[in-house]
Amino acid sequence: MPKARWLLAAGLACLAVSGLASPAAAAGATPVDKVLSYTCPFPLIGLQKLNVEVKASFDVPSAPGGTLTTSDLSVSVSVPDKAARGLALVGAASVEGTAGAEVTLVNGSLTRPVTVPLTVAKAAVPQSGPFTAQATGSVPQIVVPNAGKTTVTLGGFSTRLTPKKADGWFTGLGSFTSDCTLDPGQDAVLLSFDVGTAQTGYRYGLAGTTTVKALGTTVPLSGSFAVTTQPSFSGGPTFDPARAEFKLFGFVPGTAELRFTPDGEQTGELGDGGFAAQARLALALPQVSLFGLPVADPNCRASAAIPVDLRTGSGFALATGGPVTGTYAIPPLTGCGAFTAYLSSFFQGEGNTFALALAAR
Repeated sequence: MPKARWLLAAGLACLAVSGLASPAAAAGATPVDKVLSYTCPFPLIGLQKLNVEVKASFDVPSAPGGTLTTSDLSVSVSVPDKAARGLALVGAASVEGTAGAEVTLVNGSLTRPVTVPLTVAKAAVPQSGPFTAQATGSVPQIVVPNAGKTTVTLGGFSTRLTPKKADGWFTGLGSFTSDCTLDPGQDAVLLSFDVGTAQTGYRYGLAGTTTVKALGTTVPLSGSFAVTTQPSFSGGPTFDPARAEFKLFGFVPGTAELRFTPDGEQTGELGDGGFAAQARLALALPQVSLFGLPVADPNCRASAAIPVDLRTGSGFALATGGPVTGTYAIPPLTGCGAFTAYLSSFFQGEGNTFALALAAR
């Protein structure tokens, strides 16, 4: 087969995944937006990677024997310029065909593979430049028979595609099949939920920063965040130990280990798809140094619990996470040894901030 035709085949495999039309999402459905990487075998140009964005909404069953309904499922890929130019060389003005996406449902002891059949609608092909093709298909409802943890995971996809000339006749390429595989090391789980048990809490991974105004420094943070919604709201952050680097008076180098830990009841309330948490944190500074020399006792800490109002921001969803911010004041320090008063003057004060990003686990 001439080289132009093989280049055409390479680009057409990108059409395997495009928009998947389905019924409108039900009220209360859980939205999912995930980007995954695939590798497809292409003649002449070899293995190529495609970044595929998957969007869907899921309406989950509340009890065993119910059905899982998928709506607003779309998988978007832009066909690259090389494919358009290859199509032009063989006289193709459009492309169409079929595809099948592999999905696996795991529900307790049940593992059920499902293939979603798709029809790739006729798409006009430009002389050059990328273009997008759309596909439609009916996503079947799936019965979920067992109680317990349930996951929906995306796998590979396969296509059978046909380019055609402007008069509707086939090009010399004919029809071809391309099987694409999910690249390893990715989290391909689109949805995870429990059947038969009401969700009363959420757990998130945490990343972000805290700015200590008096020191003039911003400190990277990591950790977790737990929220319980029934019978009443409670929840707050658990931070990993953090390292602050600063310069006193603009030139004296210093470091401090910051340990924020929960202290007492963590309350709050839900609202507008997010929450406002009234957290109480203890702050310990077991290591403080200047010029590389320790200047604080291991028992150095804030003299009182620190109240923090942590509020979710735009784009936050309980099911997936999002931004959380808050402000706090550091009280005077205690237990730091001979330099307690001196160190306290550099740490205490208002206007300190948290800027966090939560990701559902």
